[in-house]
Amino acid sequence: MRKHQKAILYLEDGLFFKGKSLGSLGETSGEVCFNTGMTGYQEILTDPSYAKQMIVMCSPHIGNYGTNESDVESSNIYASGFIIKSESLSSSNWRSSSSLEEFLQSKKVIGIQDIDTRALTIHIRNNGSMKGIISTDDFDINSLAEKIKNVPSMEGLDLAKEVSRKEKTTLCNVDNPKYKIAAIDYGMKSNIYDILLDNDAEVTIFPASVSSEEILNYSPDGIFLSNGPGDPSAVSYGIETVKKLLGLKPMFGICLGHQILALALEAKTFKMKFGHRGINQPVKNLKTNKIEITSQNHGFAVSNDSLASNITVTHTHLNDDTIAGIACEDIQAYSVQYHPEASPGPHDSRYVFDKFFKMMDSNA
Repeated sequence: MRKHQKAILYLEDGLFFKGKSLGSLGETSGEVCFNTGMTGYQEILTDPSYAKQMIVMCSPHIGNYGTNESDVESSNIYASGFIIKSESLSSSNWRSSSSLEEFLQSKKVIGIQDIDTRALTIHIRNNGSMKGIISTDDFDINSLAEKIKNVPSMEGLDLAKEVSRKEKTTLCNVDNPKYKIAAIDYGMKSNIYDILLDNDAEVTIFPASVSSEEILNYSPDGIFLSNGPGDPSAVSYGIETVKKLLGLKPMFGICLGHQILALALEAKTFKMKFGHRGINQPVKNLKTNKIEITSQNHGFAVSNDSLASNITVTHTHLNDDTIAGIACEDIQAYSVQYHPEASPGPHDSRYVFDKFFKMMDSNA
């Protein structure tokens, strides 16, 4: 059994936790945020929306079922650190090909374990998400306090350009696709385009920096705006592109794509105290009055006071009444703040994809 080294987690307000190393050794930094899911750690780690963030898992025992080559949402781990209470010493699942520890080491991800994650989560809930440093090398509090001053704040940070693919890619599973979808990749999870492909679509995924002219030259039936990390208001190029495309094609956005659509419609976004991250987030569909349990991962939200008269709020988050979905029917555009593909998570909300295909059908 591998011997773990000492590790420390230092927060920008001076609070620190001492524990043991997890994954690679060294030093890393980012925004410390917590995820309330009890499962899905591999999908969470590989979700590009977690770029520059250090994830605290609220469930105390992580790694029980190991990792495999199928349950990944991208080819890399974008989270800058991983924080857990206790690592499972054995991986018990027929699909497991490596342990959590081996997976983190293979991707050179630095983590910490054997700390009180309940106390840490409560601290973040009370004081808000904050910058942090995990180190297995430097245990000098004064030194860490100086280093953390140079860790950038998530506000004003454009991370979409860092995680987006650099070249456009076309995917299709059928010989005669029914739909042509232009997907703008701000940090797109693989299970999202898998759902689009399962509906007999040809999906061309464009980099976040794509121009409206490039999208229109592809002659899509619909435009999809993906999830992604960072401050949506900093993705100015993406907002301008979406503005030029509004009303020309049916449009559907998820997570960061939801926020970018809202900003293109002249709404505003704001940084939340600690965000919504987990697979147990309650959302109310205001049209049907049904409650859905959703998968979410975001630290910014659309401001309710900034919506134009032609924008309808379609879903709200029941924990804090923030906007979880909007629609602008006169230009065939809508979006949701949560992850309806839910990988990991429940499938209560997968129906929201249906509207996109119906819009493309009626627009054909």
